[in-house]
Amino acid sequence: MVMGRLLIVSLLAFALAVATPASGQEDPSTEKARVDQHITELQAEIDAANAREGVLTSQLSDIASELRAAQSAVDEAQSTLDRLEAELTTEQAQLERLTQLLHSQTRRLVRLQHEYTRAVAVLETRVRSAYIHQPPDTLAFIVSAASFSDLIDDYEFVKRIGAQDERIVQAVETARTKAAEERRATVRTRTLTVAVVSVISARTADARAVRDQLVADRDTLSAARHLKESAIVGARASREEYLAEVDGLAAQSAALAAAIRDAQGGVGSSGAGVPSAAGLIWPVSGPVTSGFGMRWGRMHEGIDIAASIGTPVHAAAAGTVIYASWMTGYGNLVVVDHGNGLATAYAHASALLVRVGQAVAQGQTVSLVGSTGNSTGPHLHFEVRVNGVAVDPLLYL
Repeated sequence: MVMGRLLIVSLLAFALAVATPASGQEDPSTEKARVDQHITELQAEIDAANAREGVLTSQLSDIASELRAAQSAVDEAQSTLDRLEAELTTEQAQLERLTQLLHSQTRRLVRLQHEYTRAVAVLETRVRSAYIHQPPDTLAFIVSAASFSDLIDDYEFVKRIGAQDERIVQAVETARTKAAEERRATVRTRTLTVAVVSVISARTADARAVRDQLVADRDTLSAARHLKESAIVGARASREEYLAEVDGLAAQSAALAAAIRDAQGGVGSSGAGVPSAAGLIWPVSGPVTSGFGMRWGRMHEGIDIAASIGTPVHAAAAGTVIYASWMTGYGNLVVVDHGNGLATAYAHASALLVRVGQAVAQGQTVSLVGSTGNSTGPHLHFEVRVNGVAVDPLLYL
């Protein structure tokens, strides 16, 4: 990542600046101020990365909720579409059956129409022939008959033929009429089925369009979720890079602070118990690892003095204990009022050895060094306050 390479190059540049001083190089105090300023800028970047991650995480949560709702809507729309498609398939199958039945009935009706026409023609021919030739035929029957009984039989035979032709015509007419009625009923049913198929087809098309739009919306949300997840990963990676550089610069800042103290002749690190011009003594012996002022985007209102856990912490001046308890961030804290608006505070203690209202002498042990509260390791956080306002303790020690 380009950002990572830039950060590493920056860190190496600072390290080289401290490790290999050159002629004309800035003094340690100026260099430390520059390092601390860069640490402050990096801390701002870390805070911004944290803020971005928080916003992105919130947005991702909202998108996840919207995505679940979108998937639910897609599932519901798909269920509706499946049901409509099933109905459409059933109605289309019914329409196909009715169409085939109508074709069959049409063919049968046409055939019956032809048969009826032929039957009527045969009947008309036979009736016409009987009408025209009845006297000669009757005489022929009489002459040709061998007996009266034969005459009766032949006459009845002719009548039966005529009656049969008439019954055939009537039967064909009945069949034709019934076939026509059945066909009309099929036409009506098929017409209704066509209307139903048309309605269901339209509803199916609408449902499919709704489903497709919901799927598109869901896919858009899914793409947005992937983008947010990638952005969160990027923000976290940037934060980790910033933190890594801050750690390196913090060590460099501490090294510069040590160089400054060495240049000042070790002031503030002996803890010899000799009062300063302001009348205060060092509360504990050890190097100052963090000074007074802005640190990582916030005000550091005291100094941090490195010491091992259990090291006695001495009152910087005589006074009265006005606080001896736990305080958020400070951990176990002792505050001593020295009068005239001056007070000192001793934080992160592993144990408190005084109580509120107790009078203490200068140099008296008030607590033991620890790492309670917001602390990254054992040390004493020491503050000097004038009328409640934090001032640089190094001006009083």
